[in-house]
Amino acid sequence: MNPRLDLLQPYPFEKLRQLFSGVTPPAGLKEIKLSIGEPQHETPSFIKEALTANLAGLTNYPTTQGSDALRQSIADWIARRYGVAMPNPATQIVPVNGSREALFAFAQAVVDGSRPGATVICPNPFYQIYEGAALLAGATPLFLNTLPEHGYAMDFAVVPAPTFSRTQLVYVCSPGNPTGKVMSLDEWRQLFELSDRYGFVIASDECYSEIYFDEAAPPLGGLEAAARLGRHDYRNLVMFSSLSKRSNVPGLRSGFVAGDAAIIKRFLLYRTYHGGAMNPAVQGASVAAWKEEAHVRENRRLYAEKFEKVTPIVARHLETAVPDAGFYLWARTPIADTEFARELHRQYNVTVLPGSFLAREAAGVNPGANYVRIALVAGLDECLDAAQRIADFCQKL
Repeated sequence: MNPRLDLLQPYPFEKLRQLFSGVTPPAGLKEIKLSIGEPQHETPSFIKEALTANLAGLTNYPTTQGSDALRQSIADWIARRYGVAMPNPATQIVPVNGSREALFAFAQAVVDGSRPGATVICPNPFYQIYEGAALLAGATPLFLNTLPEHGYAMDFAVVPAPTFSRTQLVYVCSPGNPTGKVMSLDEWRQLFELSDRYGFVIASDECYSEIYFDEAAPPLGGLEAAARLGRHDYRNLVMFSSLSKRSNVPGLRSGFVAGDAAIIKRFLLYRTYHGGAMNPAVQGASVAAWKEEAHVRENRRLYAEKFEKVTPIVARHLETAVPDAGFYLWARTPIADTEFARELHRQYNVTVLPGSFLAREAAGVNPGANYVRIALVAGLDECLDAAQRIADFCQKL
């Protein structure tokens, strides 16, 4: 077996299961699960209909590159959403089975683990796939703490030049998980300058990009930032996006990677061996989803309503605020985050995720400690019920 498998930590939800072991919540209170970022809004009917309408495609092996129609629909969406020139569907886009598997696979294709000190930089807290991808690619992850006193930004100034010289890949997540932080154009400019100087690749995880609160001010994306800074070839940059949150289809497993054509070409070569071709019926449903925006606007409206009504209830007791984007409240706890989550579950049958499970100790601190991530993915009534239970629980502390 690959000895690097021993370096992998249990996934946050396995840690949560262990934390709740032996806990029996009140039988009279229905469980409200706000721990996992799984969209629970209804899947639009037109996507289901497109899925079934394309079932005839199951008689064919799909190509790794996906259909021309799918890549074109993605290219059109990128151009509309970000106001950039349409990427070349043949050379700058690869459909993937959700951003999760692609974020992992990308490191295996990009990182040369035989180089001494190979390093992958990640935000901290972070999506655990980044860490596992780095480790199994033979690299060492370097965690940059994203702290409230720095606006939850990655502070690249703390990374010494020799470390950057060994860095091959930098993961960024904007809007961030769990903080909801959106990278500014100045932050992108700094990152691009560092990439030019040291030659590392940037993997921009943008799976929360379509959950925001002002229709006139969508979050800045990586390709958009590059174009605005004159980097129209997207050199050393790829973005990862997904339909899961945007269109409420987490089970569809549909997303894409887009950006630097030279990198996309090599990644596509890797994927022909990786076996990551998308189901033809899923491709058909994805074409329909990427072409339609009304359901996405309605999805945002539902989240905005929940944040507007839930945040004040929680914020009266825990330090938190509406994020830049995304569907998480990142809330500071008055006691250890693990104790807070366990007791909230035991006394009120509400599940939230301890922030320390999403982070690693770096520079002497775990930046997720004494925070919980609250995913406002359930319906409005359930979220309001959960918020009131959290308030009741806090009043007892």
